[in-house]
Amino acid sequence: MSEQKADVVVDDGGAKISDLWKKEDYWAIWLGFLVLIAGYALFLAQTPPKFAETVNKANQALEIAAETAPFRTIEYFQAQDAKKKLRGRDSAAGKTIASYTRTPGRWSSNPLDSFYVPKVTVDAANEKAKPAAEAARAKEAAALEQARAAQKAAEGAGYKDASLNGAAEAKIGDWRKAQSSASRAGAAAAARPVNIFPTLAVLMILFMVFFGTGMVFMGQNAVKFAAGFVGVFAVAVLAFMMGSQSTMRVYGINAEAWAIILGMLIANTVGTPSFVKPAVQTEYFIKTGLVLLGAEVLFDKIVAIGTPGIFVAWVVTPIVLVSTFIFGQKVLKMPSKTLNITISADMSVCGTSAAIATAAACRAKKEELTLSIGLSLVFTAIMMIVMPIFIKAIGMPQVLGGAWIGGTIDATGAVAAAGAALGEKGMYVAATIKMIQNVLIGVTAFFVALYWTTKVEPEEQGLAGRQVGLGEIWNRFPKFVIGFLAASILASLISGSLGSDLSNAMVNEGLVRGLTSPLRTWCFVLAFTSIGLGTNFRELAHYFKGGKPLILYVCGQSFNLILTLVMAYVMFYIVFPDITAKI
Repeated sequence: MSEQKADVVVDDGGAKISDLWKKEDYWAIWLGFLVLIAGYALFLAQTPPKFAETVNKANQALEIAAETAPFRTIEYFQAQDAKKKLRGRDSAAGKTIASYTRTPGRWSSNPLDSFYVPKVTVDAANEKAKPAAEAARAKEAAALEQARAAQKAAEGAGYKDASLNGAAEAKIGDWRKAQSSASRAGAAAAARPVNIFPTLAVLMILFMVFFGTGMVFMGQNAVKFAAGFVGVFAVAVLAFMMGSQSTMRVYGINAEAWAIILGMLIANTVGTPSFVKPAVQTEYFIKTGLVLLGAEVLFDKIVAIGTPGIFVAWVVTPIVLVSTFIFGQKVLKMPSKTLNITISADMSVCGTSAAIATAAACRAKKEELTLSIGLSLVFTAIMMIVMPIFIKAIGMPQVLGGAWIGGTIDATGAVAAAGAALGEKGMYVAATIKMIQNVLIGVTAFFVALYWTTKVEPEEQGLAGRQVGLGEIWNRFPKFVIGFLAASILASLISGSLGSDLSNAMVNEGLVRGLTSPLRTWCFVLAFTSIGLGTNFRELAHYFKGGKPLILYVCGQSFNLILTLVMAYVMFYIVFPDITAKI
């Protein structure tokens, strides 16, 4: 990585028209929107078969269930399941995209299983799994009968007997668990042969062209980038493989973490090969991924969870960010303000995404960004395992636990996984809170840029009190954030115009899960691989002196955990209990 690329910088020169095709931030926007436009064209072109018929029938069942019973009935869940099966990504185009964006799969003892499993092996495994699948289906059927009997008893009492209502709700919960187990067992008995080597090769070439086009316009050598990208992509694939190992999945050590680990091991042992360095483009990859992330932040989802979620995400987060930054400066006396604000934003807002935007806004050094992201990944892995265990151990309600997870765990994927461990309500609340919090990426970047240009840098340069023009603030502001916000607004407008059911099928279960989310994941892992390949341990060592970065993160996250839990309880259970009851 060149000296210029070693830092996350924003050009101080005046804005030029040529910036639109010569600057990295703008190319992140153009590439991100190229994907979005193609995605909307593909996934909005055709609705799933029998969509209107299925939705109308399901909505009628949901309405009847809501009017008759004080709890979610069997018919309610069956109607919800029917709607969930309506997915735009199940179209021919969606399946094709899924096959080419597929990452290495799960494995236990043989890494090759992550890439290639022959038909004879799959057939033998399916036969072996069939008895367990049949037993699971039998348990599901028995649990359903018991749930129906309990629900009928509650119905016979006019749903006025609290004990009968509670018994019915418990039996329905048991049926849902049995149903989930049967689904997993059935999938294990219906596996298909795997060979992703050809699709990985095609995806690598597509990425070369995709990112290489921007590199050419930015004045870089396309051939050197393509040659180096082979190495970056290979390490990223290995990171996906390591993150898919069964033990790694249990402990939350995902592909992003492995990308940094493997990259650092290479960089600090044999050294990053010189031919790979032109493709070590951390900011380029992750900024493009962040523009794609914008399509996942839908305003109608934010409104759906209501004011409590907004308070948890938009009130707690800035308080924690500012308090942590002040703590770092006044108490810990952090030697680097840029490191302090990058860690504070990473920990309080939404992890690596906020760290990248904040680092760009304050011109944090590459080593400071790497350190911040490394701390985030370590604590994310710990929290996504520990928090669900603690929440279930003390009997915390799913809604409260989900809100707590969504407001404190950094990575979006880790939030969804931790929330899912609590149950359906927990996952929904956790994912929605995190989505609401993601909106603050742009807000944080703007105010950090404003503060740094008007306060921090003038003081450091002995120019306190000087007037700063809007042009200077604009030059500092990371432009890719505009792409993130624009993608969010566009997705929200389209989603709102379609209605909730069609939006879920075509946008959430089409564009997002079928295209932008898998591509965003690839972009992030490529970026973290680049971080690792461009990091030297000796350059990081002096940042750890006195352990101040670690102390800052631990203290800030501790404050975040306490304040988020208190706010979530007050908002969801004291101020707005009626909204909580409807979740």
